[in-house]
Amino acid sequence: RRQATSQYLEKPTMAPLAARRPACLLALLSVAAALFLTPTALAAGGKTGQVTVFWGRNKAEGSLREACDSGMYTMVTMSFLDVFGANGKYHLDLSGHDLSSVGADIKHCQSKGVPVSLSIGGYGTGYSLPSNRSALDLFDHLWNSYFGGSKPSVPRPFGDAWLDGVDLFLEHGTPADRYDVLALELAKHNIRGGPGKPLHLTATVRCGYPPAAHVGRALATGIFERVHVRTYESDKWCNQNLGWEGSWDKWTAAYPATRFYVGLTADDKSHQWVHPKNVYYGVAPVAQKKDNYGGIMLWDRYFDKQTNYSSLIKYYA
Repeated sequence: RRQATSQYLEKPTMAPLAARRPACLLALLSVAAALFLTPTALAAGGKTGQVTVFWGRNKAEGSLREACDSGMYTMVTMSFLDVFGANGKYHLDLSGHDLSSVGADIKHCQSKGVPVSLSIGGYGTGYSLPSNRSALDLFDHLWNSYFGGSKPSVPRPFGDAWLDGVDLFLEHGTPADRYDVLALELAKHNIRGGPGKPLHLTATVRCGYPPAAHVGRALATGIFERVHVRTYESDKWCNQNLGWEGSWDKWTAAYPATRFYVGLTADDKSHQWVHPKNVYYGVAPVAQKKDNYGGIMLWDRYFDKQTNYSSLIKYYA
């Protein structure tokens, strides 16, 4: 693999975070939703230095602790809780990682100021939320397994470690799915964590706009802190080779209170990989024109460990 080293570009100096603006959220949940919108999420235009990475898709990527100790990321999203919905079953897939050590790693990351989120959904087909009841059941499972709940009948894979957020990675779904109900329930319960423990609500979406109906319904709640736009896949409507700029304009205009992250692959063998020089001269300047630009999302820690892509990308974010 080619290494993303300083031969590409000199590392520019990171710009300071700009002034924050409060987001415009649903009146019904104004207090709870305000806790979602943390300072790192509300930088206006220009560089933010924010880099989110997905972790959990390959055991060879190393531990969660190692990812946080690299100093490359400002947030880590674990993937995936890939089974949930109508059948009442739940399954966490971290690709063979030893779960017994993940709880301590989560606390270690948090002690270094790196929040850790859990992504639900993914590329499989074992999930759905066909009713309000199934959405509330999923909330109950998430709250008691990974957050502030303590229901005796619900196992906690990471012990008493308390995650920092939920990401919706909804590659599959139908218009009937009620992810909006899940989002609203997370918002209502967010306040129980107290001011010192906000719950970050994010979504990772295909580049093409408009989103699928089940995704759009969730985003329409207005309570998502950030959205990661995947520009690295063979989306016939939008990717780094086909029309991503027009789609970026539409996404950022449609949800002005949400921070948007450019999703890039760290896999330099992918035809959608973007050379760091092109990120610096092309992608970043375009994306950062938007007041609600948030940063860069990388897929994923495994590829980044091979290519060291983030060692430059973090300076352009």
